[in-house]
Amino acid sequence: MSGRDHPVLSPADAMQRAVRAHEVGNFALAERLCSGILAHYAEHFEALNLLGVIKAQTRRSQEAAALLEHAVAVRPGNATTHNNYANVLGDLGRFHEALEHYDRALALEPDYPEACNNRGGALRALGRLDAALASYERAIALRPTYAEAHYNRGVTLHDLGRLEDGLECYGRALRLSPGSAQALYNQGIALHELGRLEEALHSYGRALQITPTAEAHNNRGNVLLELGRRHEALQDYERALQLNAALPDAHHNRGNVLQMLRHPEEALASFERALQLNPQMPWLFGAWLHVRLLLCDWRGIATAITDLTARITRGQKATRPFTVLAVSDALAVQRRAAEISAEETTRVSRALPALAPRAPRPIIRVGYYSADFRNHAMAQLMAGVFELHDRRRVELTAFSFGSHEPDRMTERLRGAFDRFLDVRSRSDREVAQVSRELEIDIAVDLMGYTQNSRPGVFAHRAAPLQVSYLGYAGTMGAPYIDYIVADRTVIPPRSRHYYSERIIYLPNSYFPNSYRINNNGPPAAEAQPSRSELGLPAAGFVFCCFNSTYKIIPGAFESWMRILESVSGSVLWLLTDNATAARNLRLEAETFGIDGARLLFAPPVPLAQHLPRYRAADLFLDTLPCGAHTTACDALWVGLPVLTRSGESLAARVAASLLTAIGLPELITSAQEDYEALAITLATDPPRLRAIRSRLAGNRLTTPLFDTGLLTRHLETGYMEIYRRHHAGLRPDDVFVE
Repeated sequence: MSGRDHPVLSPADAMQRAVRAHEVGNFALAERLCSGILAHYAEHFEALNLLGVIKAQTRRSQEAAALLEHAVAVRPGNATTHNNYANVLGDLGRFHEALEHYDRALALEPDYPEACNNRGGALRALGRLDAALASYERAIALRPTYAEAHYNRGVTLHDLGRLEDGLECYGRALRLSPGSAQALYNQGIALHELGRLEEALHSYGRALQITPTAEAHNNRGNVLLELGRRHEALQDYERALQLNAALPDAHHNRGNVLQMLRHPEEALASFERALQLNPQMPWLFGAWLHVRLLLCDWRGIATAITDLTARITRGQKATRPFTVLAVSDALAVQRRAAEISAEETTRVSRALPALAPRAPRPIIRVGYYSADFRNHAMAQLMAGVFELHDRRRVELTAFSFGSHEPDRMTERLRGAFDRFLDVRSRSDREVAQVSRELEIDIAVDLMGYTQNSRPGVFAHRAAPLQVSYLGYAGTMGAPYIDYIVADRTVIPPRSRHYYSERIIYLPNSYFPNSYRINNNGPPAAEAQPSRSELGLPAAGFVFCCFNSTYKIIPGAFESWMRILESVSGSVLWLLTDNATAARNLRLEAETFGIDGARLLFAPPVPLAQHLPRYRAADLFLDTLPCGAHTTACDALWVGLPVLTRSGESLAARVAASLLTAIGLPELITSAQEDYEALAITLATDPPRLRAIRSRLAGNRLTTPLFDTGLLTRHLETGYMEIYRRHHAGLRPDDVFVE
């Protein structure tokens, strides 16, 4: 018994069924029906158009383009088909052709809001942002409730740097379509860029409630990190990686927060994974190199440093400038790295309008800007300067943007300023605007390119005169920084042209300290810990270097090993609590034939316990190219001689500046051989070393180095002179304080 034949559908019935199937999401059935029609009727317009749309929706763009091109040829007067074809051309990156078909659609149907909106997307992809904006505005004029067009207009305004206007558009889009996770996500990005961190956090949170994505978790982690909520940031980065293990930004950011949380080994693994996924990611290579330096992991380090230098020379965003100070003494490389970072800051900051001229006044308003008005090296060094500023000459305002909780130092510093402002929740633009409203005359950046710095504040021109001081030991390479405070030792005449700033030359060392103000005198004998308590041998010469481990690079270490080899029974005392770094250094020593046990390690401790430890050592050995700064000052204050090998850069000449100011220039060398020979001589000639110690003790309170009041007066004189020049209509120029 034969079965009954199935009825054959007419093209019209088949098309009707295909449309219904498409509407309910049954793309397979709709495709089969359209293909059946086209098998018999190759010019069937409706089937060509719908099948082209289905192919596009299922990401088969090449097939979709061929079908829709055919549909357009069959019925060139149909605006919808031109729009559909243009959409697919856009998916294929053929934006110029897409634009032609959007224009044809609008010529056929001028009141077609979807075509206006889609046309805006093609124009934006072509970089024609103003034209894209106009196209979105036309779509909105045709349909004021068009949420997608409001959103796209917001994205374009964001691209144009008009963040506040972009935010308004995102807000309108969300009022029309509250469930748009993408609008919430972009709203979070804009709020973050504006520094409105709590609001950004809220936007990302709402977006994640609707659609959890790796990108939103990653971005929320960045906001949490800026708010100082590091552990929560880490959780978000890890959630991002659970959703997308191949997201390089999340690996990079996870590495950053792990480094801040003092887990450098895990940080290194994250950076390495990010490099595998995106070797050219901005700033990543330098972050990876820096954590390797912290761990004293020197495998292939020379090649990595050469690679970094080449990337910087090519103008790539390979590293933040701080890392360069530790690996290169080449001033041209340091400046180029700074310029690359400054260019990025200038691009994203979208500066405020030019400052209006102000009348001069007898008391200058000086603003100091930092995230470290707390128990931090900067505050310990500068506290006395803040307190000793002459209020008959300057009025002081602190702009504090650190995420830390106030501590005893913070409370002390509140009393040192006429005005102490917590601006951590304000954007760079807002901080600059507050500075302008307070009519700050000289804005002093105490951070430069160090952790948690905010160069964007200065890109907005917070004050007519902007000065870099202390925090970053190099040029900012930025057009918005007018001066850098230095001295003739750290920036000698031969190096002058490598600094983008004009220089305020102080007559002695530029490096401040507040030991006498802080009452950190040499410890009494009974307070001095014994060698055995410090884990040092009872006999034998103790060389020490309490610089951070990232400053210890192979060249300096090789010198130290030759010194140890020449001084029998000597040890090298270093500062780290990281077992990996200690193990790597001991293993490296073994390669030079030095018993790794001769390297001893002191853990970080509070300053009151740290300073007395220096007196257990016999000689401080400096590093190159990034030398001792605060650590050299600490050593000299408690009476420990410092031997330095000065380089070309500011970061490599700070110890030389300190030694010059305290009257011990014989401890400054410039050649590796001289550095090693003098270290060996001092270790094997006790009378000579005692004579130097005696001179150090005698010079401690009679030479300029530890005279905080004298440095403060010189600094104020420099401020007064640049202020005078400014109001005389003179361009910034080098100032020599005598």
